[in-house]
Amino acid sequence: MELRPAAPDGDASVTSALARPRATLFDARSRLRDFAIVTYAVEPDALARLLPRGYEPDVFTLDCGSRRAFVSAVPFYNADFRPGFFPFFGFAFGQTNYRAYIRTPAGRRAVWFFGTTLASLFVVVPRVVWRLPWHHARMQFACTWGARPRYVHHAHAAWGEAALDADGTGEPTGRLEGFAHAEETALVLTHPLDGFLRRHGGSVATYSVWHERLALTRAHPKRARFRVFEALGLVAHDAAPHSVLIQESTEFLILLPPRTAR
Repeated sequence: MELRPAAPDGDASVTSALARPRATLFDARSRLRDFAIVTYAVEPDALARLLPRGYEPDVFTLDCGSRRAFVSAVPFYNADFRPGFFPFFGFAFGQTNYRAYIRTPAGRRAVWFFGTTLASLFVVVPRVVWRLPWHHARMQFACTWGARPRYVHHAHAAWGEAALDADGTGEPTGRLEGFAHAEETALVLTHPLDGFLRRHGGSVATYSVWHERLALTRAHPKRARFRVFEALGLVAHDAAPHSVLIQESTEFLILLPPRTAR
């Protein structure tokens, strides 16, 4: 089931995009803690070279007039991951999704996943069973919340080395550079529900997620480095993020299994 805005992209709102789907035995629920979205503005042509035919970067105009596409690293800690067919036990592990904001061949907004790191031996399930580009990593989260949040995260891996140290401001996301208003920012950057990725072997797969409207706040990065984007030729090692958004916790529904994109 693909979750898409109920109105055309120009008129859609987060509320219209978040119609709750009916969960099945294959779907999973998770309470995500220490959730962050670290976004970089990149050259659209550089991103386009990494996408399959028919998929294109979603391009935006920054306040300075430059045309840019966006990619994001999304680290979080699965504090209580429960598969639908095994709901009586929860699992806990860190995870980071590496994604780009794109248009599908049908013109719909979505995200393209370059890959995911998982701090759990369960990484063999998506790698072997579903042939997804998931990788094992060791992760640490040392985040503090309250009046003066601080987000600290490190990942150590052959694929997915990362570091983030950011001070929270408590300010809501609002309108970020490149977007017309706060609602477009939320709809595009923080609420993409459909994802696409390339399986091992070459075919394109898709799966969806669902969650309530996020309550992200802005953070100022003291250090931010995600080597996946450097290896892909999208950002320099000292590139500053376009934005860093953080949230203490949220709930996600992951609609599984992945299926071949049509």
